[in-house]
Amino acid sequence: MSTVDSFGAKSTLTVGSTDYEIFRIDAVPGVEKLPFSLKVLLENLLRTEDGANVTKEQIQALGSWDAAAEPSTEIQFTPARVVMQDFTGVPCIVDLATMREAMADLGETPRRSTRSRPPSWSSTTP
Repeated sequence: MSTVDSFGAKSTLTVGSTDYEIFRIDAVPGVEKLPFSLKVLLENLLRTEDGANVTKEQIQALGSWDAAAEPSTEIQFTPARVVMQDFTGVPCIVDLATMREAMADLGETPRRSTRSRPPSWSSTTP
């Protein structure tokens, strides 16, 4: 969870007698023009802002996103969970291997494309 709240986005949602911690994306200027997918990413940045890996500047950059502009800021994305059907696991690993090969071809260190968190495997297949 966020240790920094640069935009005052942290809030509480009460449902019945239960309180939930939420991060309001409307606290970031420019959110109204973002497509839904970037709003999801924005909420993720607000929720994980720590001032080091996720910064106020990254959140501002996403809030001022311009579809016609060349991207100039790299931002962190830390999904809580990725759900894939069983048959998509192999292509995902192949994509990772291909990305590592491309990095090596460019003279970069392939380990830079290693995931930063261990996977949480769950299978619904009997």
